Amino acid sequence: MKKYEEQKFSIPALKGISEKAIAEHLKLYAGYVKNANLVMEKIGEYAMQGPDKTFYVISELWRRFSFEFDGMRNHEYYFRSLEGGPKPLPAGSAFKAAVEELAPFNMWLEGFKGAALARGIGWAMLMWDPTLEQIVFTWVDQQHQGHLIDTRPILLLDMWEHSYLFDYVPADKKKYVEAFFENLNWEVIEKNFRKASGR
Repeated sequence: MKKYEEQKFSIPALKGISEKAIAEHLKLYAGYVKNANLVMEKIGEYAMQGPDKTFYVISELWRRFSFEFDGMRNHEYYFRSLEGGPKPLPAGSAFKAAVEELAPFNMWLEGFKGAALARGIGWAMLMWDPTLEQIVFTWVDQQHQGHLIDTRPILLLDMWEHSYLFDYVPADKKKYVEAFFENLNWEVIEKNFRKASGR
């Protein structure tokens, strides 16, 4: 069975998000990759013993796998969106046009930021719904509870405290959200959108 590989990211110095915060966050990501592989390995070991003996153990391992896998993938989208430093949306952005089918871009952006500040740990996510052919927002508890089936990721914002505690206290997490968007490479978001939507 193939193993998941830790991705490397080229993230420059960021405004409002320290190198220490990024370095520690990347270590956490590496742990998700390691644990996703470890859980899959353990599932394989228990499966060889036969389902009658290991049913409950394997069931719990599969539940754990969704946590580790989504933690790995969510962070890959997150870190890629910071690669290369801040860049604006390209002229004639298909992503911006799709957003503006629902609301003026600035209004949508402020709404997304506000929703990201909900109490609790999790991820604010902008997804593409291929059935309705439109953008949808979702909040995912932890990192794996609340994913919308068949939607495709465009923009993911980590709102776990580990993503900002080196720089901000929880009461100031709004500053972290603002810093994230100040450093966002919108060209990456445009690519994510085009890949997700086929536009």
